[in-house]
This record gives sequence, structure tokens and C-alpha cells, in this order.
Amino acid sequence: MLSSLHLNDLRHGTRIGLLGGSFNPAHEGHCHISRTALDRLALDRVWWVVSPQNPLKSIDIVADFEQRLAYAKTLVHDRRIEVTDVERRLGTQYTIDTLRALKRAAPHINFVWLMGADNFIQLPQWREWTNIMSLVPVAVIARPGYHLRAGLSQAACRYGVNRLKSDDAAFLADAKPPAWTLIVAQLHPISSTLLRDAANIGR
Repeated sequence: MLSSLHLNDLRHGTRIGLLGGSFNPAHEGHCHISRTALDRLALDRVWWVVSPQNPLKSIDIVADFEQRLAYAKTLVHDRRIEVTDVERRLGTQYTIDTLRALKRAAPHINFVWLMGADNFIQLPQWREWTNIMSLVPVAVIARPGYHLRAGLSQAACRYGVNRLKSDDAAFLADAKPPAWTLIVAQLHPISSTLLRDAANIGR
């Protein structure tokens, strides 16, 4: 089911960041987050996990999956970043189910969940969000207008003792969860919502 990702060919301890989302549409901001994670977290690869349907978003504003997947692939020009249809292959919709399936399929891989600061604020709305924090390390990447709120969010307060300093971010992938860090780097202003608004589609 996941054979095309060559999981069995990856060495033990390979560090893979998982950037999930609708990618509706994908944009340079996603590339910026991925490159930041690769550099600051000392990752070997980043996988974009393009969701067939985000359960927190209305189907009316999400473009066709194949179109989103294909367009995302046109933006990636770094061999360390791979656009995947992992959730479609696994038949999963929720992040916790995707992570459990990947951990079962590749226990030798060190997965890190990547997310923007805006999503970290909303994390308590996700299914089994505390189990997500307990399953894999989480890296929160600053977004314009959100990183201060993210540092004071419900998730941040609950897992305050598990937060790694930004100077220790390179060790996150090897840390035993729950473990997370907030990466403050050069901020990229673009978002999928802004692109949809500019094209006069969606909300």
C-alpha cells in the first residue's frame, strides 16, 4: 500500500517531517515551512500529506484531490520534499489514524508532525489531539500574527514541560514524545485562504 514510498529502504532512524493539510492550493508558504523544518530540525525529508478531505473544512471550499495533488507537485523543486497521497492510500481521514498507521508500517522511522502556529492553536479541536502529542514529536512553525498566541495556547500550556528550546530543535526528531518546539524563523505571509480570496473562490 505504501510501497512507492520505499519505507523499507530507509535507514533506521531516518528523520521525516510530515506536513499535513488540504493544500488548497499549495503555495510557496508550504515550501518555506518545509525548508525551515529541514534546516532547523535536521530532517532528512519532508512529506506533504495531502488530505483527500480535511474533516475541519467544508467540502464546498476544497478543490478536487487530484488537482490539489498535481499542483502541489509542480511547486516542489527540492529532492528532500515529497508530495504524497499517503492518506488516500491508507484510507485515513484523521491525523491520529494516519500517524498510527505510519508508525505501524515504519517503526524504524523517526516521524515528526509539522504544523503552522495557527493550526497549533486549533489543535484541541482535532480528534484525539493529546494522543497525537503522545505519539510523535511536534514542530510548530511560526506564522504571521500567530506565533505569540501559539506559545500561550491550550496545547502549549498543557505540554509546557515538554517543550524543547528552539536551540535544541535539531534533537526533536529523536526525542521521546510528548515533545514539541516552536520554530520562529523568517515569516512568509502567503496562505491558501489569501490565494483563494484573490482568485475569488471559496470563502
